[in-house]
Amino acid sequence: MTDIFEITLLSLQVSAFATAISLLIGLPFGTWLALSNFRGRAFIISIINTGMALPPVVVGLVVAMTLWRSGPLGDLRLIYTPWAIIIAQTIIAAPVVTGLTAAALAALDPRLGQQLLGLGASRGQMVWLLWREARLPLLAALMAGFGSVISEVGASMMVGGNIKGQTRVLTTAIVLETSKGEFERALALGALLLIITYLINLALTWVQQKGARR
Repeated sequence: MTDIFEITLLSLQVSAFATAISLLIGLPFGTWLALSNFRGRAFIISIINTGMALPPVVVGLVVAMTLWRSGPLGDLRLIYTPWAIIIAQTIIAAPVVTGLTAAALAALDPRLGQQLLGLGASRGQMVWLLWREARLPLLAALMAGFGSVISEVGASMMVGGNIKGQTRVLTTAIVLETSKGEFERALALGALLLIITYLINLALTWVQQKGARR
């Protein structure tokens, strides 16, 4: 029971950190893409859209090679630590948050930003008001980003090593129990993962629907 609690807590911590970092990256970057008009914008957006479908195992391979002892960041000794999983999951979630943020803001009336600036709003105030206007699809971006990492297994296994008490999360624990033939335990862990994911998305959906009624 203690092992399950530790695995669950680590899963939530890692995914929450990765999602938060993805928001810090994706929200401003996606906003910049949505509000800017420059040569090469379509190319960057196409890269972001491609990144939304990045295979987790490819991300895990690249991060593992980067953090490996002989890799460029090997001196940091982050391989097989929770931070390695956070880095990999952030790379997976950031394009999702960025792409959905850009799409949400691009769907707004293009005259709205100019109207706000014309009424005396600063650039920062305009962006904040646009975020408020698009808060429902932005919450959907948050849910999509979190969902892409809480259920991820390939990259977590490759860069974390699935070490008991250190880097074992729910998804990698499910893979381990399945490989051992412990299907009942694997199913129990899978059910726990589904319940946690549902409860978190239920809370975010409640906030989203509450905002829709305002």
